[in-house]
Amino acid sequence: MKCGIVVFPGSNCDHDCYHILKKVLNQETHWLWHKDNADLSSFDLVVLPGGFSYGDYLRAGAISRFSPVMNSVISFAKKGGKVLGICNGFQILVESGLLPGALMQNHTRKFICKNVYVRVESTHTPFTQECSDKSVLQIPIAHHQGSYYIDPHSLGDLEEKGQILFRYCDAEGNITDSSNPNGSVSSVAGLCNAQKNVMGMMPHPERCADPLWPNVDGQSIFKSLITQS
Repeated sequence: MKCGIVVFPGSNCDHDCYHILKKVLNQETHWLWHKDNADLSSFDLVVLPGGFSYGDYLRAGAISRFSPVMNSVISFAKKGGKVLGICNGFQILVESGLLPGALMQNHTRKFICKNVYVRVESTHTPFTQECSDKSVLQIPIAHHQGSYYIDPHSLGDLEEKGQILFRYCDAEGNITDSSNPNGSVSSVAGLCNAQKNVMGMMPHPERCADPLWPNVDGQSIFKSLITQS
């Protein structure tokens, strides 16, 4: 699988993603610079990593959406190319219109950095096919604007079309208010587009995918993409 990692000014999880894809999972992996309107036709996967692109000025992801590389990413996605947005990458995908809804300030009004549990809501996508249905993954979060919002009617559409892929939960898989760290509507932690080739998630699977660490739950997401390719 040929992977591209987009680097914006302020990206700080780009090297983590590169390490997991290239060094741990042995995939061909390249850097993609934010100023380049690159030809992505030869790539199988493009990753928008976490961080604070452009300092999160105005709104997280609001400026990055206008980077030249995003013209390429949007075109790539519209042609069926797989795009994974993690944390800030999720925010950029929403700002660019590739995913619906909005990401708002956490309900605590504080930056949250901790391990959380998420429940797999659908395994019928390239991003989750190696997961077990309703299985629970432990994945870290680190964000300030991670509370997902969408209007009730559109939320119903996401449910009906199987676009909600992860929900915050407790260790047993129960969806509760106390297991929702940021106040996301319906505990949404990750979702995909209707065509199921673009996914955004606030948790960081690249931070729990190296076998040197005790937790490798994040590998299931990357392995799903590799198996699908």
